[in-house]
Amino acid sequence: MSLIYCVEDDIGIRELISCALKSGGYGVQGFETGRELMENLKKDIPSLILLDIMLSGQDGFTILEALKKDNLYKDIPIIMLTAKSSELDKVKGLEMGADDYVTKPFGIMELLSRIKAVLRRSKVTNNTSQIISIDKLVIDLQKRTVFYGENEAVLTYKEFELLSYLGQHKGKAVSRDMLMLNVWGFDYEGESRTVDAHIKTLRQKLENVGCSDVVTTVRGYGYKIV
Repeated sequence: MSLIYCVEDDIGIRELISCALKSGGYGVQGFETGRELMENLKKDIPSLILLDIMLSGQDGFTILEALKKDNLYKDIPIIMLTAKSSELDKVKGLEMGADDYVTKPFGIMELLSRIKAVLRRSKVTNNTSQIISIDKLVIDLQKRTVFYGENEAVLTYKEFELLSYLGQHKGKAVSRDMLMLNVWGFDYEGESRTVDAHIKTLRQKLENVGCSDVVTTVRGYGYKIV
């Protein structure tokens, strides 16, 4: 049974989420603050964390940043919960490493569906070989490093996720919609610009270490690694 931690300072929402998760067959523990979360992470690592942004004390972005910098916790899938709905807030959380973003008020069935999707993606990643080799390009999923020969390409979180996903499907064309769903975890207007912008910077960083033309464009569809 998957264990889910819910960090939410509104006791009514926290209890509602807890009841829904238990009914869905999940184990769940709820916390009011980031400090409580960090204390319990020392006892047990959950399968997923639901993290509210507007918390008293440390906000959700600060907690997210701390988790992603810690080697013990950086691979825990995280879904952000917030009343904020602007695209900039969503992008900020996702760029910092969140796996998905749910805006309040949300339906319980939607939340459970998002949780299942994130856990499914996490399971696929965990079951995949930890090393992807493409000629002299080596992607280490566990260490989150990318080398071309002896030269390391230093990528952002999303650039690494994008390259890893394409690498796991090397030789196959992957649509922009699939990249948006599996790398960013959600769909919104303008996803083409987001994917294309990240592909552009990813290519530049690979070219800087001598790796060119590995990510090719499939016109009108998406991208693939050759």
